[in-house]
Amino acid sequence: MPHFKDSENKLYWLDDGDDPAKWLPNCTLITDEEADAIRASQVVPLTYAQKRASEYPSFADQFDLLFHGGINAWKASIQAVKDKYPKA
Repeated sequence: MPHFKDSENKLYWLDDGDDPAKWLPNCTLITDEEADAIRASQVVPLTYAQKRASEYPSFADQFDLLFHGGINAWKASIQAVKDKYPKA
């Protein structure tokens, strides 16, 4: 699928057979590699809080751990995630 970019490096693409002059008159054709480089440069890294949130156990699993393992086991599981992704 051909990729196009405008003057602000916004990416566009068309289905095969579509006329770029009609749909994207102010864009230029670029390679897949150029499109990948633009995408990579626009990626915003996750914050430590977002990384932590994705790895904390679900609330149900945390309550189960509290019930079966006690507060110290729960604290250890939470601390492991905090240690993996410290505050910046």
